[in-house]
Amino acid sequence: MRMRTLTTATTLAVLFSSAALAATPAAADSTKILPIKSAGDIVVDGVHQRIFVSDPYQGKVVATDYSGSVVGSVTSLPGVTGLQLSADSGTVYAASPGADAIVAIDTTTVAESTRYATGDGTDPAHLALAGGKLWFGYGTAEHGHIGSLDLSGTDPVVTLDQDPDTDYPGAPLLAATPGAPNTLAAAAPEYYNSWLGVYDVATGTATRTARYGGSTGGLGSTSDLALTPDGSRLITANPGNQHHVWKTSDLTPLSGYTTEYHPSSVAIADDGTVAAGTDAPYDPSLYMFNPGTTTPVREYTWPDTDNISGYDELGNANLAWEPGTGAGRLFALTHNYNSVYTLRVLTDSTKSKPVLTVDAPATATRAKSLTVKGTLTATLPLPAGTPLQVTRTDLESPNSKSLGTKSLGTGGKFSFTDTPPAGGKVTYTVTYAGDAQHTSAKASDTVDVSRAKPTLTINNNGKVYSYGKDVKFTAHLGTTYKNRTVEIWADPFGSDKPKKLVKSGKVNSDGNLSVTLDLKRDTKVTAKFAGDSRYQPRSASSTVGARVSVSTSLSNNYKSVYTWGHTYAFFHKSKDPLTTTKMTYYPGRQQRLEFQVYYQGKWYDGDPMYFPLGSDGVSKVRMTGDHSQDVGWRFRVRSSYYNATSGDSVNSTTHGAWKYLTFTN
Repeated sequence: MRMRTLTTATTLAVLFSSAALAATPAAADSTKILPIKSAGDIVVDGVHQRIFVSDPYQGKVVATDYSGSVVGSVTSLPGVTGLQLSADSGTVYAASPGADAIVAIDTTTVAESTRYATGDGTDPAHLALAGGKLWFGYGTAEHGHIGSLDLSGTDPVVTLDQDPDTDYPGAPLLAATPGAPNTLAAAAPEYYNSWLGVYDVATGTATRTARYGGSTGGLGSTSDLALTPDGSRLITANPGNQHHVWKTSDLTPLSGYTTEYHPSSVAIADDGTVAAGTDAPYDPSLYMFNPGTTTPVREYTWPDTDNISGYDELGNANLAWEPGTGAGRLFALTHNYNSVYTLRVLTDSTKSKPVLTVDAPATATRAKSLTVKGTLTATLPLPAGTPLQVTRTDLESPNSKSLGTKSLGTGGKFSFTDTPPAGGKVTYTVTYAGDAQHTSAKASDTVDVSRAKPTLTINNNGKVYSYGKDVKFTAHLGTTYKNRTVEIWADPFGSDKPKKLVKSGKVNSDGNLSVTLDLKRDTKVTAKFAGDSRYQPRSASSTVGARVSVSTSLSNNYKSVYTWGHTYAFFHKSKDPLTTTKMTYYPGRQQRLEFQVYYQGKWYDGDPMYFPLGSDGVSKVRMTGDHSQDVGWRFRVRSSYYNATSGDSVNSTTHGAWKYLTFTN
């Protein structure tokens, strides 16, 4: 379909070699959503570090930097599909079937520079550079052909129907490689009567040297194809569960790469590393094969980014390598059901990704030995003796402490012992640094190590105090290791008063820390100890009561006299006594006015009633009625606050003083 940008060094790289991959700096994979609705092809410009993606649906080519950030786009390219980078990286050629043209795009300015007509109704779709010419696959679903565009002379020259004896179903996909500069491969994108073809283009015309398929070949449609760097092998993505490998000289089938149904893309790096992609929605979608191997060194499964079951998928011809031997970056275009396209930059795709597990006991006793075990496995097995770095993180070493280097044992297993000096959560972290053939790996497990239970108390629990009383609270902390700090929190009753830290500090030599509180509400006072590396956290609470402030006065009396052991207010029978209550205010609070009468040496209850307080805490109640029948009797009244029944529960029940009265004529 295209010739990805390769260097002349690839003439020395053979797919079936035993050379090890060069080490590359570790870097993180990245993703970026692209402003496209389809993806026809992708090429990488290593000189300008840009990626070009064609969008047939919107008829445009988008250029991004290596991170996926858009740097420019070219529009008015109806149906644009195949892309090809020029040998000098100065131009990207784009095949636009809707325009019957091949369009040249300047890689620096990302602007159209020239448009080459290929002929009415040709519909050019796929491109490749070989033999000094730009080759294009063109045609319809029924009849596909190969043409060439010669730009070496003063005027461009288009030559059509270079293989009239092969009727490709659909515009054929093309592939070429600088390592075999005169070899061109072609394949049909349609399913029935499909062909593979290989051509020698050294003379400027396409001379077919091999062909496979047709009505009896059972090849099926080809989604993508690529030549190995030396041109000796052709790899194709066809229906089934493998990527096929063909001997280029005669298209003899060779052992393929087992992947997953349905192969959709293939890209070969300059060193011969094969990236084989599929559009499988429930299985790995990308398989990486090191040169000379048919067992994947790495597999990728894309995330699921839509609301439809199944992973995102890799479309046809949607893989491209960063040019240069050992460059390492692979670019993949994936899409979801909603046609959201994501550029995925894979930085260590040629390396085996080890799986590291760490298994520590769930619980352990402080200062006693424990054993941590684990495994380190990879598609490229690691030898015994592989170094692993181990750290311990605990309350004594919150930034971790190195426990040195441990060695991998046989079978990918390892174990080591340690005696944790601190209790609490202790985390053991094992790190494998990686090498030229493996990515790094890191894993950890946590042990709950025992700690002693300290003594912590706070006084005054259950006591009730007068309104506004200054009360001293003392927290006592018993034996601990290093931490001697205690916090004292006060939580007054009522949602309008949040819990508050009232004191924090180290206890004295007796283990005590005190604070004095001005109590105006029932309050829960809590002492907290955060714990240390040998003693558990602890808290202790004391709940105390605070009464309200309440007073009652009588008015409208004509005199006050001390008699019968109390001060009595005397009222004419024609006057109504007025009681005035002052009580600590709280929204919705009511005072309870209680009434008693004295008879034969004993006080008897009348019917109490609740009366609301004003916002100033004042409640005035006039005692109305025919007081002529009250003449000579003795009475008393008082105002009280009852927790819960007076409208709230923020104070303790409080009774005011009795006020005495009597009536005369």
